[in-house]
Amino acid sequence: MNRILTALLAIFCMTNMGVSAQIEDPISWEINLYETAVEGQIEVIYNASLDPCWHIYSQFLDSDDGPIATAFYNEENETIEGVTECEPYMAYDPNFMMDLKYFKEEVYWSSLVNMSDLASTDTLKGSLLYMVCDATKCLPPTDVYYALPLSELNPAASRPDLCPPSKHLCEEDAHGEENDQEEDDQDEGGLIWIFLMGFGLGFAALLTPCVFPMIPMTVSFFTKTSKTRSQGIKNALLYGFFIIFIYTGLGLALTAVFGVDIMNVISTDPYFNVGLFILLLIFGMSFLGAFEIQLPQSWANKADAASDRGGIIGIFFMAATLAIVSFSCTGPLIGGALAGAATGSFAAPTAVMLGFSIALSIPFMLFSAFPGWLNSLPSSGGWLNTVKVVLGLLEIGFAFKFLSNADLVLQLGLLQRELFIAIWIAISLVTAIYLFGWITLPHDSKTERIGVFRFGIGMLFFTLGIYLVPGMWGAPVNLISGFPPPLFYSESGGSTGGASGDHDNEYVEAHYRDYDEAMAVAIAQNKPLLLDFTGWACVNCRKMEEQVWTDKRVSKILNEDVILVSLYVDDRTKLPEEEWRMEEYGGKEFHIRTIGKKWSYLQASQFDRNAQPFYVLLDHNGTQIGGSAGYDPNPDAFLEYINDALAKF
Repeated sequence: MNRILTALLAIFCMTNMGVSAQIEDPISWEINLYETAVEGQIEVIYNASLDPCWHIYSQFLDSDDGPIATAFYNEENETIEGVTECEPYMAYDPNFMMDLKYFKEEVYWSSLVNMSDLASTDTLKGSLLYMVCDATKCLPPTDVYYALPLSELNPAASRPDLCPPSKHLCEEDAHGEENDQEEDDQDEGGLIWIFLMGFGLGFAALLTPCVFPMIPMTVSFFTKTSKTRSQGIKNALLYGFFIIFIYTGLGLALTAVFGVDIMNVISTDPYFNVGLFILLLIFGMSFLGAFEIQLPQSWANKADAASDRGGIIGIFFMAATLAIVSFSCTGPLIGGALAGAATGSFAAPTAVMLGFSIALSIPFMLFSAFPGWLNSLPSSGGWLNTVKVVLGLLEIGFAFKFLSNADLVLQLGLLQRELFIAIWIAISLVTAIYLFGWITLPHDSKTERIGVFRFGIGMLFFTLGIYLVPGMWGAPVNLISGFPPPLFYSESGGSTGGASGDHDNEYVEAHYRDYDEAMAVAIAQNKPLLLDFTGWACVNCRKMEEQVWTDKRVSKILNEDVILVSLYVDDRTKLPEEEWRMEEYGGKEFHIRTIGKKWSYLQASQFDRNAQPFYVLLDHNGTQIGGSAGYDPNPDAFLEYINDALAKF
């Protein structure tokens, strides 16, 4: 249940101030029964029609850490298995920060029902759960209940086309080809960044003890065994090409074996994230010298023996030998590269491995063409192990990001913001101390003095560690913005003690989540009641809390002048059965069985709104005072509203 609650990232909404009649209902449902060619079997077809620019989600989302997937239930509230749907659209949603499968305009779902246990006079009952969003907001998860008399079967011939083509009704989609081109351009831009990430990690792999010493050895081999300089360059180019071929093939093979969604699963599934944390932690420890990870020696021996055959085949096996013997250094970086390319497409792992392999192969090709440049390379030595240790510490730091992802989804509270930042401070300072030569590891060479470059890199890590310290008390750390857990996921409940300027030292948090309890306190303290209609993981709600509520003028009012109650419209906690009821408002049915549905109906029926965040001030009779407020990250706008309402209290 906790996982489901935290997955309800449902209510990041933009609501205008002081406007009435804001109930939004961008979807209509039609559910019908149809005959089938199979005797004793009928088909239920669920049809959703959406307003332009709105969309509804597929049943099969890759993670619970996002919007609500469409789900179908029978009369006993058990999930209906085997409900089919057409191929959904799939795109990256910057609000949820993940790839999402969705439908727009019109969508059909189909389910087959066996009539063996049913009579023609029976009624088929059930329900469905869905959520709809547009580009700026999502509406709360909504249930639809239905009762279909089996006597009202439609003929199979009238069955609709279950996969209708898009009509491009949304203005943003009016020019379908242009919009598709824009999406292609965005995808291309994302792949460029993934390629560059792989290129950077490939360059880092070059500076490890497993790879760097191989450059002069391999180049010398090609120049000495080739009859002419041009032949040596040709062989080296082939060698570089086979390096690219082998590593890029690895990216394609991974996706082909595990499916195109494996990268997205890695990025969103909490258990995969825990597994990836453990894997990167092991890789990081191996870089520090705790142990060495190697592929079987027999592989290297066979590849090396095959390389003696000469010709193109021999050069290919030389490249394969490099990949195998250098795995203890390249393997951890390849794992990090593939994890970073978690977009759920064939192109992403291919692009990252292409970048990685190109960076790895360039020196071999370049120095073969200009062997005189080898003299400019620094000599192999202890500095290579230093690079390896620094990469290991960084890998351990990044490993905790994956553990943080899992912790956020499961809401375990094991790795909240303060602890995460403390770990990164420790890693930054340990890296700096190591580079300064104040601590050494068993595999390090003795260093009489450190160079200017090493000292400069150490200072960068030392500066990063000092920079992150105020983040322990809630100060903004924009340099790693989006990397640590969000501000509200902290041990202090969102403390912003490090804030400055117009922000107070205490994060504002509602002490009440029940309307009646909060109203009783408001009457006892002779203060007005401020209703905050919100969601568990409402993005725009969090922005208001972090950017507006922390303004010292606003926080003073919220802490001293009003009683603040936060009502979570997406709270799926069940109400006692004696409190279950069905209400109707605005042409919609509200089956009130959960706490969230109770507050959702209160907001709709009393204030004609169903989008969040939404703020309204009440007197002791429950009467609205003044106007209302919605999402606006400008503290002055919220102050204007709240001061006007308080003046009328």
